[in-house]
Amino acid sequence: MTSPAIVAVRTQRVRVPLHTPFVTALRRTEFAETVVVTVEDSDGCVGWGEAPQVWRVTGDSLAGSAAALEGPISDVLIGAAADLSSAGLIQGAVVGNRSAKMGADIALHDLVARRAGVSMIEHLESHASQRSGAGIPGEPGIPTTLLTDITLSIGTPTDLAEAAAARARDGFTTLKIKVGTDAAGDAERVLAVREAAPGCVLRLDANTGWRADEAVAVLTTLADQGVELEFVEQPVARRDLEAMAYVRRHQPYQILADESVFDLEDLVDVIRAGAADAVNVKLAKCGGLTPAIELLQVATSHGLGRLVGCMMESHLGIGAAAALVAATGIPGEQDLDAGWWARTSPYEGGIGYDGPRILFPQANGLGIEGVLS
Repeated sequence: MTSPAIVAVRTQRVRVPLHTPFVTALRRTEFAETVVVTVEDSDGCVGWGEAPQVWRVTGDSLAGSAAALEGPISDVLIGAAADLSSAGLIQGAVVGNRSAKMGADIALHDLVARRAGVSMIEHLESHASQRSGAGIPGEPGIPTTLLTDITLSIGTPTDLAEAAAARARDGFTTLKIKVGTDAAGDAERVLAVREAAPGCVLRLDANTGWRADEAVAVLTTLADQGVELEFVEQPVARRDLEAMAYVRRHQPYQILADESVFDLEDLVDVIRAGAADAVNVKLAKCGGLTPAIELLQVATSHGLGRLVGCMMESHLGIGAAAALVAATGIPGEQDLDAGWWARTSPYEGGIGYDGPRILFPQANGLGIEGVLS
């Protein structure tokens, strides 16, 4: 049966207030700002996606993403088949603009899932299995929840200790500590968190903020203090894989590549350099679900650990990323807390949060039915 054609690509800007400012080595924000995109087919079925603004990581802006979606991406999609054969058109429509590609790619997947009458998890299970030629590991049945860590914004040791204790009371068992703005004080910050939340698993994220020697010094100090860390994320500059490999060799913790891996070429470079033990795949970095599936499969085949993360985006993009985790059977708590920071979800339908638990909607596709006014 011939697929219906795509007849419209529409955009809408959404600004989501956060209940607490989010601060990293790269930026401070009190809002999640995004472009919501819908893709409609000739039967009137609509898929939803989002293109978050990520100035300091990907360089993508609301204006740029809207222009890419309304221009070259819309040009290649309108009239194309409303199925995954059109996913490649999105990736080839424009150079860069990965947030815009993310939005269109998620919307296309959502459209296909809705047309098939299945959840996004079921849809992605089938798609990933077809691409790999193998079954997808995981528990039988469709998951209803997924666990995430929670990020502790950069602050003083006292600030971090108070936040850590509060998040532990909220039920979070894995804390990701933002470091990298002050190497001389970073060890003290981590020690304060360990004391305030002794039962929690700790992760560090320097967001490229350290030099190699600073990273080794901080991490060696923490190891000497008996601090257990699940991993250390992106300790040094994105392109300096030699420095990241040096850090990996000269301290005992696992190194997770984040900003160093946007696309498949980046991942191959990291593997060849021996620069990381694991990779953080984010839809806004790679351009959506389609390239993310390929990155996860290549990482697995080369023995790298996998984590799915997010930018400061809304429940829509988080819902797609969470469904990807559930569909591909990635173990452990993921890094998908961005929606938790929002005062409320800006959508009718979609995922919800209950402390560290992401709650999947019992609906077709992502379950989004509209933007709340």
